[in-house]
Amino acid sequence: MKNLKRLIPILEWLPNYNKSRFRGDFVAGITVAIILIPQGIAYALIAGLPPIYGLYCALIPQIVYAIFGSSRQVAIGPVAMDSLIVATGVSTLALAGSDSYIAIAILLAFMVGGIQFLLGVFRLGFVVNFLSKPVITGFTSAVALTIGMNQFRNLLGVDFMQSDQIQYVLEDMWYNIIDYNPHTAIIGIISVVVIIILRKVNKKIPNALIVVVFGILVMRYFGKDFNDVSIVKEIPSGLPSFSFPEFDISQIRELLPIALTLVMVGYLETISIGKSLEAKQDEYKIRPNQELVALGLSNMIGSWFKAYPSTSSFSRSAINQESGATTGMSSLVSVVMVIITLLFLTPLFYHLPKTVLAAIIIVAVFGLVNIKEAVFLWKANNLDFWLMIATFFSTLLFGIEYGIMIGVGLSLIILIYRTSRPYVAELGKVPDSDFYRNRERFSEVIIDEEVLVFRFDAQLFYANSSYFIETLELMAEKRGDKLKLIVLDAESINRVDSTGVEMLKERIRYYQKRGILFYFAGVKGPVRDHLFRGKILDLITLDHFYMRVNGAVNYYKTGEKEYQNKYANYIHQAYE
Repeated sequence: MKNLKRLIPILEWLPNYNKSRFRGDFVAGITVAIILIPQGIAYALIAGLPPIYGLYCALIPQIVYAIFGSSRQVAIGPVAMDSLIVATGVSTLALAGSDSYIAIAILLAFMVGGIQFLLGVFRLGFVVNFLSKPVITGFTSAVALTIGMNQFRNLLGVDFMQSDQIQYVLEDMWYNIIDYNPHTAIIGIISVVVIIILRKVNKKIPNALIVVVFGILVMRYFGKDFNDVSIVKEIPSGLPSFSFPEFDISQIRELLPIALTLVMVGYLETISIGKSLEAKQDEYKIRPNQELVALGLSNMIGSWFKAYPSTSSFSRSAINQESGATTGMSSLVSVVMVIITLLFLTPLFYHLPKTVLAAIIIVAVFGLVNIKEAVFLWKANNLDFWLMIATFFSTLLFGIEYGIMIGVGLSLIILIYRTSRPYVAELGKVPDSDFYRNRERFSEVIIDEEVLVFRFDAQLFYANSSYFIETLELMAEKRGDKLKLIVLDAESINRVDSTGVEMLKERIRYYQKRGILFYFAGVKGPVRDHLFRGKILDLITLDHFYMRVNGAVNYYKTGEKEYQNKYANYIHQAYE
């Protein structure tokens, strides 16, 4: 039963569900639905799909995630970023809004879900961790800016070109902004101002619903004066029918890069949101691989009911938690609200101006441009700051697909650089103590010209063994002929591979020829095992291994039989 609960997390909370929980979940579900319905319509337009598909996206994926998701407060559904990525990938294969375009978007949802599901089943969630936080920040900020700029065509009523390369959008806006529609711009800008003011007053106020109602009333009763304002018009009523996506091998090959991008972005969004909500309670823990399974099933099964790729929403998840949601029941309440809307309320959206939807999107996505994180990284870590900047401008200038690829590539390059050139230090003895510390950070330490204490702060493997040799040799050369003993402080070395073992053996031989002893201090058990299996004891004895640096130096300095008997026997027992 315990394993079944881990596979189907709804079984962890549903059997003990009670009325007191339902009150909070009910209020949260209604609140999220009020925000989700206008957002779903708006985000479908970003994706190049008819508005109804945004509501389809809010149905089955929410139900499936409530059953299989390890987070009980994350809100799943259509989001702005994924919608733009969908538009970027699918628009190269079909005309936006056409039947073939819709079919490809649904196929993309199935592909994304399939990849996420397989990653979760085979416990490969760690693969996505190669996207570091600076990369995520740069990518999401750039995508948010791109989404916002692309929505100015609806906000101002000008047919600007749509692109995920911002320079082309800005160029087109520069030449054509003079053709803006005054009526459209007035309604859109008023909507933006109202949303911003209401958000500052109280984030729980359903600002999106308020401006939607405002826009519908304006067009319903003053439509003759605003007949040049573009409206949503008819949204079909009814629930989506069941059907499998149309499979085309050539389309699958072309969609694969976009699908992988959606997999990474969707998973990272869900994990980051889930972790932040997890920290605010102590009832459940996020399980990354289970989240992949839940997202995968949400997208796969959702595609059978005409949903395009969906994931978790930052804003709706936060509102869900703040409104009192404690379980996935809040998502099921939201689903009921969406079903009611699809069956009975879609005619109400006929007069909804597209400029109002653009205002909702622009305010939502511009809030994702993370300037605070950029300022923090500039002060905290320059390398991470420039990694974020490179990802940001790559995504803006080359597009979403290439931006994420460049971000991942740069993350891997920096990872390789950091592991191949780790921090090293020469240690000196702290006066009147048995401790050794970094001479660069502690000026008062005592340096013995005959003894070099060398600390290597990383695993020792093929990628950094040459760097180990180079840095050790530079330190040894500074001592010249005075050097008689090298002590490797191995406390920070948690792994060594065959290349590392062979390199250490070669160094020991090299220094033996020069009459220099080579001792080890603080070697961890697993590392020591690898050294012994690598036959390092063919070159040195157990008397060359010590628990601490001070023991190694004292043994060399005293050379007394009493010291040897006292410490060497202890060392033998510890290492045998």
